[in-house]
Parts: sequence; C-alpha cells; structure tokens
Amino acid sequence: MEATVLGTGAPAGLPRPDCPCAACARALGQEARAATAVLVDETLLLDLTPGAVFAAARAGRSLAAVRQVLLTHPHDGPPVEVPAGLPQPGRVPDGRELALMTGHRVRALAMDSPGTGYAVTGPDGLRLLYLPPGAAPAGLEGPVEPYDLVLADVVGRPDAPAKLRAVGAIGPATDIVAVHLDHDVPPGAELRRRLAAAGARTVPDGTALAVGVHEDVPEVPRRTLVLGGARSGKSVEAERRLEAFPDVLYVATGGSRNGDTEWAARVAAHRERRPGSWRTTETCDLVPLLTEDGPPLLIDCLSLWLTDAMDGVNAWDDAEWAGGGERALRARVEELAAAVRGTRRTVVAVSNEVGSGIVPATASGRRYRDELGRLNTAFAAECEHVLLVVAGQALSLRG
Repeated sequence: MEATVLGTGAPAGLPRPDCPCAACARALGQEARAATAVLVDETLLLDLTPGAVFAAARAGRSLAAVRQVLLTHPHDGPPVEVPAGLPQPGRVPDGRELALMTGHRVRALAMDSPGTGYAVTGPDGLRLLYLPPGAAPAGLEGPVEPYDLVLADVVGRPDAPAKLRAVGAIGPATDIVAVHLDHDVPPGAELRRRLAAAGARTVPDGTALAVGVHEDVPEVPRRTLVLGGARSGKSVEAERRLEAFPDVLYVATGGSRNGDTEWAARVAAHRERRPGSWRTTETCDLVPLLTEDGPPLLIDCLSLWLTDAMDGVNAWDDAEWAGGGERALRARVEELAAAVRGTRRTVVAVSNEVGSGIVPATASGRRYRDELGRLNTAFAAECEHVLLVVAGQALSLRG
C-alpha cells in the first residue's frame, strides 16, 4: 500500500495568508505546505483540499482512478469545489466499516473533537491510520495491533500518539508522520527536532510513503538532560519531550514547601501543563526509581536534588564539609550517575545552568554553584542527548 501526501499543512495552509508571524515568514520552498490530503493507492482520497488535482499531478499521481473521497473534519479552510470526475465526498459514521471494490477496508474511528479518523487496511494487509487536525482518538481500548503508518497532528495534539501508544496501536516499527502542520513551530530544524522527540517525522508535500517501510523512524533518545537558566523554558522543553508518551512518572524533587504561596503557584502551573495521564511523585530518592523498570521518568529538577543532598551532608558548614561532607556528596553524585548509566527506563532530567552568571557573594553560594556544575557534568556524561535552553530556544549540545 502506498500513501501520497498531497499536502501536509493545516486547513488554511502554511504560510497562512496575510500572516506576519516568524514561522509563516520562514515557510518557504519545501517548508511551504498545502492543506493536508492523502491519496491511498490512487483509489482512495482522504480529505479534499483546494488544488488537489494539481497537487496530485505535481506528485506524479492522478485522481482519475479515485473511487472514494472521505472527509475527516468540518473544513475551515478555503471553499472547495469537487473536481469533475471525482465522486462526491462523504463521511463514514463512527465505528462503521466501508469495504471498497479495490480491496481496501476503511473503518471510522471516533475522535475527542469534531471530526472522524480513518483506519485503512490495504489488500496486502498493511494498515494506516489518518487523524483529523486538532484531534485524538476517543474511547480506545487495548490491546490493538500496531499500525504500519500513522498520519496525525503530532504538533497540535501530542497526546494523540500517547493514547495510541498506550493501547499498542503505535509500536517500535510504526512510521509516524506529522501532518496538519500550522505555524505553532518554526519550520525546518526546530520542527524536525521536536517531532524526533516524539518518534515522528515530517515530509514535504507530494511525498509518496510506502506503507510498511520503517527505515526512517526516528530513534528517541533514552536519556536526556535539559539545562537552562531561570525562566528559560527548560521545564517546558523537558515536558514536551515526553508528552507523546503515556504513563510518564513526573518526579518532583522540590517538595511541597507548605506555606510558600509563590512555590505553590509554580507547582500548580507545572501541573496544569502536564497531561492528565501522567503520575507525580515527590522524592529526592532517585536511585531506586532509576534501577527499577517502569514508565518514562521526568525528573524536575537536579538542582533541588543537589540542595537536598548538600543538606544531608551539612555541606553548608565549613568544618563538616572539610571533615567528610565533600566526600559524602561526591559519593552520592557518583551513585546517581551510575544509576543513570545502568537504567533501562527513558529518562528526561532538568537542571539549572548557573555557572555563567555572577559569582555568588557567599562561600556557601560558590560551593553550591561548583557542585551543581560537577553534578551536571556527571549526569550529562551518561546521557545520549543534552540540551541547553536559552530564551525558550533549545540548543543541542549532544545527540
């Protein structure tokens, strides 16, 4: 089975008409995208968009053999006329299955927002799933046989692949291609980086995808360290790296700090951003979590873990520090680094980068700065991917 993406953009296309934003300004050449439509084996058209006939011709395909046109969502882009020779577009009711004379079977999936998703099985038994923009499947129950190809709004609804992974509908060999791309993310390297974190990729308009060919599936890093200064966006970046995966365990190392209203507001803001399927635990005992099997871990953050560890060895007292506190702290850091090295879990950890600012005025402040630099170095050495976030922009240091 072959799926040709005639367009990969949002209903209004990319760049949006008359939009002055930076993402639209950079959406040129192969980064310019028409509204998403998918042609399956030249016989089934999923979504009808303006210029579909010309888009097919540019891709070296024809719509002359199309026997079925199915719509997935109420179209809010430019008005569309049905080209001569094409069947009248229709929609399959949720849960119903349509058998085509070409040997394709199409089953309609219910979505959690207006629209319909379609699971298509080809005559060769290969399976693809196509979801409408801004939507994720509703009422999924597992286990489900993995699809060979998933076309979905990965940027707008990263929880869609998370829901599919939770029931087995996305497996290690599933090719996930992002469509319905809008101006939420700058095109080019930044878009590819964000999609790779979700195990997805994007392709130019007109690309023919051979369903069942998986060599282009991105490899998701198993251990990632995200560094950044205050309010740099490092926590958002870390959360973004796991939002396409289910059952994440969020490890909060800061505690509740009863009575601190500012801290409570920070914690609440973090909670609101996180998917509802994630669980939270408040602990600084990271080694047992890293050594046992389980879902992905998001550790936020190592800076607070270090504060707790330094409190534990009374590192703020010069005599205690010189009398064994320094050795005890280094041993704890080495133990943590060894646990990261041996873990089988997917781990994303957040830490502050404080070594580039003003030198602290106190000896204890300088001690903390130095030890945090050593901790970050030891942790980063065990990670496949290390990022530095500056002004909300993620710079790859490794991986």
